[in-house]
Amino acid sequence: MSSRLGAYLDSIRARDPAPHSRAEVMTYPGVWALGFHRVAHRLYRRRLFFLARLVNHWSRAWTAIDIHPGATIGRNFFIDHGFVVIGETAEIGDDVTIYQCVTLGGTSPDNGVAGKRHPTLADGVIIGSGAQVLGPILVGTRARVGANAVVTKDVPEGAVMVGIPARATTVVGGKGEAPFLAYGTPCSEQFDPQTQKVELLRCELETMRKRLDALLAEEEQKRA
Repeated sequence: MSSRLGAYLDSIRARDPAPHSRAEVMTYPGVWALGFHRVAHRLYRRRLFFLARLVNHWSRAWTAIDIHPGATIGRNFFIDHGFVVIGETAEIGDDVTIYQCVTLGGTSPDNGVAGKRHPTLADGVIIGSGAQVLGPILVGTRARVGANAVVTKDVPEGAVMVGIPARATTVVGGKGEAPFLAYGTPCSEQFDPQTQKVELLRCELETMRKRLDALLAEEEQKRA
């Protein structure tokens, strides 16, 4: 086994406590999907589009993961489980983790605008299960997107996003050397699905208070 492959498998074991060996990680559909994509992407860059699509078609049928041959993917990319869709112009940095049923989708093609249509994920990003990240947006370094969130706007570095549409929580996410956060959010009662709406309402209330303070200050200046 090459040192590069061994380092990749070890990076997955660092994020997933389930496997007991490198050999067990080799059975993961996400590992095979990435391997097939590396082949398809090389064919795509050589403009052998039909052959690239054939490799993509075989990979999708075998792994239940659909990565367009045109997508650009960095080192140590980990798809935990399957049913993931990654679009043609998506760009994924190093050490990114995506859980099951995630879509890195594009904008509507009905306006005829070509070019960048899919998201860019910076290094260390975690996308929780069922999340939808849509359009040519940037998800900043070490940002986390919680399960089932829908992201349509840029995500700041280190932010933790939850909800529909996704909004930043009051908890700082990936700044500094933070521990790995499975599924994109801390596993505590505060981030239980039943209480996420309360957290979002608190964020909205804090934003409204700041706006009210700004308006009151502006009114005071006018009177002065």
